[in-house]
Amino acid sequence: MANPSGKTALITGASVGIGRDLAELFARDGHRLVLVARNQSQLEGVASHLHEHYGVDVLVLPKDLSAPDASQQVFDQVQSAGMAIEYLVNNAGFGTYGPFAQADVATQLSMLQVNIAALTHLTRLFLPGMLQRRSGRIMNVGSVAGFVPGAFMAVYYATKAYVLSFSEALATELRGSGVTVTVLCPGPTATEFQKRAGIARGRLLSNRMSSQRVAQLGYRAMMGGRRVAVTGLSNKILAFLPRLAPRSLVAGMTGKFNRGR
Repeated sequence: MANPSGKTALITGASVGIGRDLAELFARDGHRLVLVARNQSQLEGVASHLHEHYGVDVLVLPKDLSAPDASQQVFDQVQSAGMAIEYLVNNAGFGTYGPFAQADVATQLSMLQVNIAALTHLTRLFLPGMLQRRSGRIMNVGSVAGFVPGAFMAVYYATKAYVLSFSEALATELRGSGVTVTVLCPGPTATEFQKRAGIARGRLLSNRMSSQRVAQLGYRAMMGGRRVAVTGLSNKILAFLPRLAPRSLVAGMTGKFNRGR
């Protein structure tokens, strides 16, 4: 049975992978859900499963966050539904692989829109309500890639560096407000990310953590109000490495790693 005192969580990129697994965790604890993703049929399948198994109410919002007006549309529909968002999970994002000079320009700009602009816009839209209520938790899904420059995935790594910096700065601004910000930084994870990025084989596909495990660690960190959550020992070492070595060396090592797929 659903928890009658459950609050509402909004999750982007909720149709597959980490986003879907996070939705399951929120539903398990009796929270109402607003699920956002591009694929309507997949979203509706997730919503049906969660409602059937946990009895929670689920609002499905099929939106492509690469469209500049999509974030505002999400906010407006949530407002029209009379929902107060207690938990905002900015999970939607994607990457591409290959030399930047050969990359499709439209795809790179779309990545900036989804990974940075939509995340920032949704946070700005929902944060004032949280501050007014003096209650709320925000989780931005970054990546261990945010700690290092990443040749051959230059734009993707840069977007995750933004997510990390933005989240840590915002967490500092909001100290004592009743609102917390967590940035989840997984390493390689068993999701559809690699397929969409064009990574078919190699090192980036080895030693992957399951999306369920990443979701569990992120959920626990968010509920605990942790600022930064890096999943896995090897990823924690990678995140610490730039503190010990020159950035030029770190960039060279990361580029060699990526190119060696």
